[in-house]
Amino acid sequence: MSFVRYSAVCFFTSALLLPLQAQSVARNETPAVTNTAPVIQVANPPNSSLQQSKPYVVLVSLDGFRYDYPRRFGTPHLNALARNGVSTPDGMLPSFPSLTFPNHYSIVTGLYPEHHGIVGNSFYDPERDAVYAYTRPESNGDGTWYGGTPLWSLAEQQGMRSACLFWPGSEAEIAGKRPSYFLHYNDGLDDHVRIDQVINWLGLPAADRPHFITLYYADVDHAGHAHGPDSPAMRDAVHHLDDIIGELESKLRATGLPIDLIVLADHGMIALQPPVVVLSEFANLDGVRTQGSLLYPKDDAEAERIYRDFLAHPSPKFKVYRRAAMPPDLHFDANPREGDPVVVPAGPYTLLARASKLPEPIQVHGGHGFDSHMMPEMKAIFFAEGPDFNRKKRLKSFENVDVYALIAQILQLRAPANDGSLKPVEAALSKDARKRRPQ
Repeated sequence: MSFVRYSAVCFFTSALLLPLQAQSVARNETPAVTNTAPVIQVANPPNSSLQQSKPYVVLVSLDGFRYDYPRRFGTPHLNALARNGVSTPDGMLPSFPSLTFPNHYSIVTGLYPEHHGIVGNSFYDPERDAVYAYTRPESNGDGTWYGGTPLWSLAEQQGMRSACLFWPGSEAEIAGKRPSYFLHYNDGLDDHVRIDQVINWLGLPAADRPHFITLYYADVDHAGHAHGPDSPAMRDAVHHLDDIIGELESKLRATGLPIDLIVLADHGMIALQPPVVVLSEFANLDGVRTQGSLLYPKDDAEAERIYRDFLAHPSPKFKVYRRAAMPPDLHFDANPREGDPVVVPAGPYTLLARASKLPEPIQVHGGHGFDSHMMPEMKAIFFAEGPDFNRKKRLKSFENVDVYALIAQILQLRAPANDGSLKPVEAALSKDARKRRPQ
């Protein structure tokens, strides 16, 4: 079983095709909870003596945790992280499109989606003549789809062990490496068991102990899709994960290890406005390959014809661009996987190329995938605490691609060229952490 339950209802690529877990939540069903999951161990070399002396980073994603939920619902444990460490009150900016797989992978590579290649949860690659779908093991577990060097591969390349308790891309061999320890995605794995697994990894002998660990929870994202960002269900999910963070922080502290804890999200959530916008009602898409709302004409002449069709039948609910003319701040203008032309929602609307692709009706209240510059509801949380972070430090909003440089700096890893920068987040680090140089 692979990432078949990652939550990602979105306008941009999967439209209303909910993952299995999101469908069960939308129907008010409770997923089966399991207390065990097999850890896959890769025969990577042990930590070098140099790496054994370095700090530890535990990177936690709370999928869909909007930046303002702590203020709106109350999160005493996350608030404690802010008091003892770093926070970004106005939110961290997701990459466009603000979807689960593109943004998780941007966080761990420092690359915008068009540069690492995961431009949506599902998309077509004209060069491969194949479809990537985050629900299919044959694509999400195939490292040839992924560009860049994720942090776990970067660590392993430099003699440092890593572990992934769920993260998009972590089941594939990328840049010649896999994490030393990882699990196939299982949304039913008990939330407390996940913490225990992280603590077990940190209890391994120094040569085997991972210094970079990822941990993932989808509860808030599920609640947002099924019930909306303003619902009692959302409040309950926020409180539950805040308690989980409190438990994790307490158990990490008890290890006595120099651990830096980073808690963030891939994107936010907004209440969707129905009905679904069907693009074929505005342009002739006969014979055009589509994937969700992405359009893949056979040549440039057809792309221009489709673009002109949209201009002749405008809608206040979306804007249309030839790919090369996309707004620069979206960083979505150069990869053939993005399609051409590109249709961008002008509000919280679900776009779909053809009505024939609509699944059976499922009530969905919340969604994401939109431009965070236009919809601040897409912005995500960022908190950090540990020996390498300053206390009570508030950062201005920054892009999530900057997290890569931050973690590489803490772990003293030599990072490849990427789209992020340490400068927007450097003030979060202690003086000693800032002085470190890759080794």
